[in-house]
Amino acid sequence: MADFVGIELQALDTTGTVWPARQRFLSSVGVGQIREDDVPRRSYGMNWKMTAKTILMQLHHKIRTFEAIGKKLVLVVQDHLLRYLHREFNFSHIEEIHQNHSMYFHAYELKLGTDGDYDLQLRRRASTDAEGIAACLGLKAEPDMGLEKIIRQLEDRMSDRTRVRMIS
Repeated sequence: MADFVGIELQALDTTGTVWPARQRFLSSVGVGQIREDDVPRRSYGMNWKMTAKTILMQLHHKIRTFEAIGKKLVLVVQDHLLRYLHREFNFSHIEEIHQNHSMYFHAYELKLGTDGDYDLQLRRRASTDAEGIAACLGLKAEPDMGLEKIIRQLEDRMSDRTRVRMIS
C-alpha cells in the first residue's frame, strides 16, 4: 500500500497593482516615456493579513480530513510568514515537533549565498493538530457534525418566505 503526506506550499498574497512599477521599469530601459509625478511610488505590497487568514482557514478545514485518514499535512512557508502568524494569531501553543501531531509547519529562509545565488534553508519546524489550528483562529473545535444536526441547523434558519415550495 502506498503511503503519503500532504504538502501545502503557501506564497504571499499581494495587494494593489504592480502596473506603476512596470511603467517605471519600461521608462528606465527606454521603452515609452512616463513622468515620475504620474506614477505613485508605492502601489502594491504584501497582503499579510489576507494570506494568513486564508491559509489558516484552509488548514482548519483540511486537517480534520487528514486526521480521519491517519495522515500528516505539512505547510511550507517563508520564515517571515510564520513569524507573522506567531505575532498576529494565537500561536503560543505551537512550538516543538511532536510525532503524534497531524499538522506540521516548515519555515524556510531565502538567503543569498556567498556564490551570489539564493538558497532556501529550513529555519523552523513546529507542529499541532486540528484543535491547535482551531485555537490559532480563536475557534472552539467542534466534533464533526452529523447530517441530522446540519439539517436541523439549516431548518432553524429557514422561514416560510425562504422555503422552496413544489407546485404540482
